[in-house]
Amino acid sequence: MRTTIEVPDELMRTVKKRAADENATLREIFDRALRQYLAGPQPAKNFKLRWKAHATGKLLPGVVLEDRDSLFDIMEGRR
Repeated sequence: MRTTIEVPDELMRTVKKRAADENATLREIFDRALRQYLAGPQPAKNFKLRWKAHATGKLLPGVVLEDRDSLFDIMEGRR
């Protein structure tokens, strides 16, 4: 199948050099790269985070959940 893709100039120069070094065609290089990519690990599908709240939990005095920097300070013992 024929298709058109856009490859950044710097990457294409590298691919062409590698193909020339290996005495291979660009088609062989792209075919090999795509097959290697597809053979790699597949991302997990349908992951759903299940949040479980505990009724007994209480915020410490001075904790403001909307203030990220304040939370980091508390967690790292700076406050």
